[in-house]
Amino acid sequence: MAAEPESEDGAEKRRAGANGAEKRRAGANGAEGRDERGAEGEAVDERGEDGDGERGGRRKEDADEVGEEERREEQASDDRGGKEAAEEENEVEGGREAAEEGREPEDGQGKEGEDEEYEDGNEKAYTDGEEEDEGEEDDEREEGEEEDEEDEEEEEEGEEGDYDDQSPVEEVALTVATFDDPALPCFTYRVMIIGSIVCALLAFVNQYFWFRTQSIIINPIAAIILSLYMGRLLARIERRYFNPDALPFSVKEHVLIGIFANCGSAFGNGNAYAIDIVTIMKQFYNVQLGFFPAFLLVTTTQVLGYGWAGLFRRYLVEPAHMWWPTDLVYVSLYRTLHESDTPARGMLTRAHFFFLITAISFCWYLVPGYLIPIVSCLSWVCWVWPTSITAQQLGSGLRGMGLGAITLDWATMSAFLSSPLAAPWFAILNIAVGFALFLYVLVPICYWGDVFAATRFPFLSSGTYQWSGALYPVDEIITSDFRLNETMYAQQNLAPYISVFFALAYGLGFAALTATVVHVALWYGPEIYQRTMSAATEVKPDVHTRLMQRYPKVPWWWFLILLLVNLAVCIAFLELNAFFQLPWWGLLLSAALSLFFTLPIGIVTATTNQQPGLNIITEMIWGYIRPGEPIGNVCFKTYGYISMTQAIAFLQDFKLGHYMKIPPQAMFAVQVFATILAGLVNLGTAWWLYDTVEGGLICKINDENFPENSPWTCPTANVFYSASIIWGLIGPERMFGPNAFYNNLNWWFLGGALAPIPFWALHKLWPRQTWLTKVHIPVMLTGVGMMPPATPINYIGWITMGFIFNKLIFTYRKDWWRRYNYVLSAALDSGVMFMALFIFFGAQVETPSVSLAWWGAGVTSSDNCPLAMCPTDPSAITTVISACPTYAGS
Repeated sequence: MAAEPESEDGAEKRRAGANGAEKRRAGANGAEGRDERGAEGEAVDERGEDGDGERGGRRKEDADEVGEEERREEQASDDRGGKEAAEEENEVEGGREAAEEGREPEDGQGKEGEDEEYEDGNEKAYTDGEEEDEGEEDDEREEGEEEDEEDEEEEEEGEEGDYDDQSPVEEVALTVATFDDPALPCFTYRVMIIGSIVCALLAFVNQYFWFRTQSIIINPIAAIILSLYMGRLLARIERRYFNPDALPFSVKEHVLIGIFANCGSAFGNGNAYAIDIVTIMKQFYNVQLGFFPAFLLVTTTQVLGYGWAGLFRRYLVEPAHMWWPTDLVYVSLYRTLHESDTPARGMLTRAHFFFLITAISFCWYLVPGYLIPIVSCLSWVCWVWPTSITAQQLGSGLRGMGLGAITLDWATMSAFLSSPLAAPWFAILNIAVGFALFLYVLVPICYWGDVFAATRFPFLSSGTYQWSGALYPVDEIITSDFRLNETMYAQQNLAPYISVFFALAYGLGFAALTATVVHVALWYGPEIYQRTMSAATEVKPDVHTRLMQRYPKVPWWWFLILLLVNLAVCIAFLELNAFFQLPWWGLLLSAALSLFFTLPIGIVTATTNQQPGLNIITEMIWGYIRPGEPIGNVCFKTYGYISMTQAIAFLQDFKLGHYMKIPPQAMFAVQVFATILAGLVNLGTAWWLYDTVEGGLICKINDENFPENSPWTCPTANVFYSASIIWGLIGPERMFGPNAFYNNLNWWFLGGALAPIPFWALHKLWPRQTWLTKVHIPVMLTGVGMMPPATPINYIGWITMGFIFNKLIFTYRKDWWRRYNYVLSAALDSGVMFMALFIFFGAQVETPSVSLAWWGAGVTSSDNCPLAMCPTDPSAITTVISACPTYAGS
């Protein structure tokens, strides 16, 4: 029978002590069987040998016993057919484990392509017919030339003897499947149709919300869930009316549609970053900007970084320890939606758990999202001392130190640092240490020590002020051609000032940049050199990289053409449109800066789930080179900062495709096409709103004709406009130069470069002290650097949830964590997103919006701590905040 050679080959491999064939055969017994055996059987014995102690040793012994039973059974099953042999193996393998785990051998493995199997989420890796085909292929290989046969045997021996059959990263080993079925449909017309729809829809909705005061970002998870049913419906229609032999909707198609959705939400950022430039040019600077140059600006800023992303695949995608924690959330979601799941007694299936938590999250978010918003930040210290400025500065979770503050809102916990369930514990601990040292040690010392005249300004604020404490009069220093009015600036002594919290946050940004470069050079420099000097095949791949070797890689010249075309288009339209204020050499400088930082920042992101930004350093560099040009400054920042961000996002999606075994060329095509489509929809939506909303006054909140209660205030665009004034118009020389008020912050560049060295040196002296490898200075600095706009309550909730799930539960309830942790993260996100849409269209889309005005909605401030924004210097102007007393002493 055709399957017999496969059975003999499997017996030979098991007699050689290999695991690879067993794992592939385990795919026929259902996804849960694969998952359970991969986590508790053969895949664990390597981890047991690597130091999981007695527990790992016991698992290894159990796996050996099961292996002996399998080998004896294999001898008895050699004469059976493919289906009978597979059923017998399943019975022997599952015997004792099925009784303990509540599993039963699955039936119907010969029913290839039945709708119920796929549409109920049971993605079988192999069916009986496919086994026969594979057996025939094995026969052909065995009858081939002797040299080819020897090469194949050597390759399999290397895979099974020299390589591990699981990822060395435990979180990946517990989450990602180690099998692949290349026969599954992947890059199909269904992907292009459904993907284009969800991409355009997300791009439109997110851009529409972006202009509103109460803006929300619809992340890809909602679209991923909906697209599952769209794909199954389209597959049914095709089979019924067009092609009875059409394959069912597969998980690989679903992943590619998810990439479309991710691009539609700008990788979770909502919209294309360059829309900010277009908005301030049209609505604030009144530049006569045409649609086509704007489209080229948006597209090139989003796609330019893709051109050099291909250079870093061997550094950021193929290595196992570049594991991209956020991708595991999506891997769990896809496996939950597509694989059958027979849990142990008393436990829910992952699918049932997902939909249950989604429903709970959906219902609960009505409380913080609309009914009682104050539960997002319960700053009870302010309520105990309602008249004390100092007490409210200490207790406010939004405008103070957040001592005692509590949050019951998942959206608040995951708002700025992504999901705390997706971050590894060592990264959470690093951020917690950095947060405590910064907010509870450094900032109080500087504030109550009156460093940088701190008490003249609010404790925590991102605003810009005059020396008197009044808000900075931006409009008074701009000429008609949008340049700095030097005379007015000098006559009125309009030097800008910021809160000490904001000033120290800039210092953190300076330090994080140099710390990232030094940290990566010290800890990852040898590996980068090795991978640069040697061929990729000479570096030991993990199981996922080996499985991906069957698919053709994206040729390097695809990336080169994409890069050269983008650079040529950029140079052409920037030179033809002088109002962009960015010469061709400025573009090349920003691209070089972005290229240089892609690898070190990509390594930090791939291993810690935290991404340092280049926005501050790019603004500073161009502000020194070309002061007085605000539009040129934001263009330089966008090409330098967002090109790197997009390159890293491109690589992160490639790693997701790596985990889910998606052909790289299909990933490349989908990402480029979807990014261009999303940018076009973003710009088209914005262009439509510019001309139709509030009589063309959208975003112009300082215009005397702007409606008082209008929801179209564009908060992000107004912050972007202020940054263009401070960094582009006034320039960093007047803020951080040798004679500037904040010039001492430049020492943070040196401090950041030196900070990683002691821990690296100590590790070299005492290599057995493994905790030294977990001290991650860039993560400490970068995580805290999210404030502002992040607030202390965001960190308090994020750190607390991370400690509970990724420390306590991961340590003491690892089976529960493996099964549900990432599913829980996806479900909480989904519930919040669906309820946010419901609230928006039900109560906030109207003008004026339907809102509740009572104490639980935060009538005096968002957390009822109005005095936290008051300065404590008696000479400072306090009328900026109406609640502040005339004399600001506490």
